[in-house]
Amino acid sequence: MKIISTIDEMQQTALDLKRQGKTIAFVPTMGYLHEGHASLLREGRRRGDILVLSIFVNPIQFGRNEDLDSYPRDRERDCRTAEACGVDIVFTPTSAGMYPPGFQTGVAVRELSRPLCGASRPGHFDGVATVVTKLLNIVQPDVALFGRKDYQQLAVIRRMAADLNLPLQVVGMPIVREADGLAMSSRNSYLAPAERQAALCLSRALMRARDRYAAGERSAATLKDEVLAVIAREPLATIDYVEVRDGATLEPSQTVDSGTLVALAVKVGQTRLIDNTIVGEEL
Repeated sequence: MKIISTIDEMQQTALDLKRQGKTIAFVPTMGYLHEGHASLLREGRRRGDILVLSIFVNPIQFGRNEDLDSYPRDRERDCRTAEACGVDIVFTPTSAGMYPPGFQTGVAVRELSRPLCGASRPGHFDGVATVVTKLLNIVQPDVALFGRKDYQQLAVIRRMAADLNLPLQVVGMPIVREADGLAMSSRNSYLAPAERQAALCLSRALMRARDRYAAGERSAATLKDEVLAVIAREPLATIDYVEVRDGATLEPSQTVDSGTLVALAVKVGQTRLIDNTIVGEEL
């Protein structure tokens, strides 16, 4: 496994591999890898001749007073996970390399970036779209893999790739959960034991939505109320949003059908967690 830290070397390596006819699978991350990331890497190993992992905590997707400085980092553990998953190249650019003095160009996916997390984290998805565009230009992958826990992020990246005619396949992978249902996230490490238990209200609320849909409920307003009621019973939880949206457009839904997105963001203690489900789809 090779570790590359400069943009020039990574880009030249990618171009050399492409000239040799190699296909590149790419998993961009902010590090502090967990089993969710590992599932992306294992699928990437299956899909590409060369598997590239990037680790970069992207400063421009964090808002003021967010957790950029405290975001968990463990490069040594990440490299062990990468090696175990068959990664060929770990790309670890620096902020100074990615955003040199005078940097002023950004990518914005306007409509998909506005609702849900975009409403409470203005500018976040501009930062995501910009860094992912840069990483794709550097790594030159044939396929890039992202987790569906960050559903809106995946939608934004798919739209950006299509709109900019980027020659790659964007693959969304299923949410990976702990045995008790909590969606895996690097930010779970922030949770104190009582908060970790309280955080289960997110997956319980989504399961309630799935159960009500399976029982025949088709009113988006009723489904939303059911989800809100589950979370409201948890005293350590503060709701940012609960939304029932079209799974393709992220537009609000009045009625629910197979493919409807139920998405939520909840603060447990000081930690903001997100989760979602697509009703009518198998878990």
